[in-house]
Amino acid sequence: MKKLIFFITIFLYPLASINAQEQISLADGALLRGLDKVSGEVIDFGLKSGDTYLLWKLDIKLSECRYPISNPVGDAFAHLTISQDKSESDLFRGWMIASSPALNPLEHARYDVWVLRCAMVSTSAE
Repeated sequence: MKKLIFFITIFLYPLASINAQEQISLADGALLRGLDKVSGEVIDFGLKSGDTYLLWKLDIKLSECRYPISNPVGDAFAHLTISQDKSESDLFRGWMIASSPALNPLEHARYDVWVLRCAMVSTSAE
């Protein structure tokens, strides 16, 4: 029963909060925020889909970021995999929702990571 409730909450909540006729788009990347709870340091960083970002001792990989076309900032949701120190086991693997970061958070004693919004990553040469 717990697994069923978890599934409904994690996978269907983002879709339930969006109007049934709303179209969802896939972004190239996402903007995330990390917090070191001990030092109070906050870091915002962008991450392209498929890439991994090293934040303190955490390896954060973004699989994809989706958003409703009418509200790309508030209702964005991203699939993340977070591990620590190149360990084989994941600290977090799943969807994080920008409008409800506490719904499915990273549970770590020192660090916190959450999604701010999806982002389109520029591919033009600088």
